[in-house]
Formats: sequence, C-alpha cells, structure tokens
Amino acid sequence: MAIVTQDAIDQFKALMEEVDEPLKRTFQNIHQGCPTETLVRFLKAREGNVTKARKMLLDCLKWRVDNEIDDILAKPIVPADLYRAIRDSQLIGLSGYSREGLPVFAIGVGLSTFDKASVHYYVQSHIQINEYRDRVILPSATKKYGRHISKCLKVFDMTGLKLSALSQIKLLTIISTIDDLNYPEKTLTYYIVNAPYVFSACWKIVKPLLHERTRTKVQVLAGCGRDDLLKVMDYTSLPSFCQKGSGSSQHLENLMENCFSLDHPFHQQLYTYIKEQFSIGQPVGPIRQGSVHVDVPNSAVEEMDIAKTLESELQKFDYENGIRGPLDKLKINHD
Repeated sequence: MAIVTQDAIDQFKALMEEVDEPLKRTFQNIHQGCPTETLVRFLKAREGNVTKARKMLLDCLKWRVDNEIDDILAKPIVPADLYRAIRDSQLIGLSGYSREGLPVFAIGVGLSTFDKASVHYYVQSHIQINEYRDRVILPSATKKYGRHISKCLKVFDMTGLKLSALSQIKLLTIISTIDDLNYPEKTLTYYIVNAPYVFSACWKIVKPLLHERTRTKVQVLAGCGRDDLLKVMDYTSLPSFCQKGSGSSQHLENLMENCFSLDHPFHQQLYTYIKEQFSIGQPVGPIRQGSVHVDVPNSAVEEMDIAKTLESELQKFDYENGIRGPLDKLKINHD
C-alpha cells in the first residue's frame, strides 16, 4: 500500500487552491470540515501520485456538479410504495457501530433482486445512502465517539447467492464504479458471511484481479461470521443474519432487527431527512415523481476486467456442471 507523504499532501493542497469556485463548494460537501483527510483518501486511491490523485478528485467534483449530487438528498423517491419496493429489493441498512465507532452497514447481496424499479432509481438510492453516510452518519459518529471517523465497515450476506445473479453484474459494476471513483477509501473492511459454494467459485476468479489495496480489506468469514465480528462490535450491532446464522431471509419478520426494511429506524430517519431537505428547498408544491438520472463514470479498468472475466468463467462453470439456466441466454452489455 502506498505511503502518503506530507510533501504530497502539501502539493495537493496547493493545487486544490487553484480550482474554480463551483468545484470548491462541492468539495466542502465532500470533506465536511476535514479537507486534509479527504486529500489523503484520494492520494491513497492513486498510490500517492499527486498528479493522478488531483485528476481523480477533479473528475469527482465535476461529476458532482454536473449531476447536482449536492442536492440529491433533497430529491425523495416517491411514491412511498415505490421506495419501499426498492428497499425490499436492494438490501442495505445500518445495523449499528463497531467498538471504535465505525458505522456497520449490512448488505444482502444474495437476496437483492434489483427488479422493482429502473436502474436509475437503484443508483439514486445508492448515492443517497452514500451521501447520508458522509454528511450525517459519520459526522454524528465523530461527535459521539470524540474522534474523527471517516470510514465504515460493510458486512455482505451471501445467503441465496445463485449463478443467476450474473444478470445483476452490470448494475453492480455501475454502483462499484461510482463508489471507486467518487467515494474512495470509505470502507475499512469488507466482511463476507454465509458464503455458499458458488461464492467460493466466484472469489477464486475475482480475488487475483483485485488491486492489493482492495484485496487486503476483504475478509471471508466462516459461516455467519458471528464469532469473528464480535471481536470488533457488540452483539447488538451484529446484522440480524449474523446473530443466529440463518441468513437475512430468516429475520424479515422482525422490523427492528431487519435493518434492510423501510420500517427500520435507519431508513425511516434517512427518508424523513430527504423529505425535509426537499421541503426546505421547495416549500410549496408536491414532490415530483421520477428518478434522478446520474451520469455513470466510465467504468474503471479493474471493474470491467472483473465483470468480463466473471461472466466468462461462470458460464464455463455453468456448463461444466450441466446447468442450463438463465446464463445460457444472458448477454451483458459492457459499453
């Protein structure tokens, strides 16, 4: 992993003083009062190279301005039934905090279907959660725990993962690309739990393709991962699918436990916050329906290589095991 020197930080700071005012304004929304930490994140994402880090950050700032990302938390997804359907098919939520104060995000990879709305809605929802994390959750955690907190932990539940999930690779690649190019170094560790055999096959393919910086953050835990996760967080912060080892589908009946549900306090607070921000900016008139169309940055080489390789290798796996299913007909557009 690259070592970020003070000289590189100083050079980066000087270069950022030269950017136009609109970019400076959106940069303030990114750094939330901690500009140096933000510059370090972008430097780490580009191996300490100031020139490459500057280009990455400027591209990010332009993307934010062009797509009005600063205002995305004032654009509710309506009607509420549509937003509920998105929450039920894009499984993500805040289950608690680690002992160090890092937010713990649970993600139901295997049971997310992404089939209740257009790609634009899922991308909008994902960015809104990112922005709420960075503008509300992390600053609140910093205040509560008395130290600067800028990263989170993510726990991926692979319960229900099937080869047919290959049909979601394009959307997942879009989301991953947005995160890598615009929200770098925001996750300290990725924990993988409840992994079926098909994940093992996928991981063998993907792991060598990942950058070392990413690969070292991934921990594949045995079973539901409860014992390992309890080393970094209390039981009350464990995602429900780690508490009893039965997977995310077994806990949907308990809304307080199921952090994926719109009825969970995290999502209630997030949705209320977005509607309040809309009311501040648009005090008169109904909320307009329709998704926010965000330009997707050109996929990073790493993401596209992974997607193409995964498609090819899993199709081989499909045929070698005598399976004739959705993969036979699947065609992924990599444009």
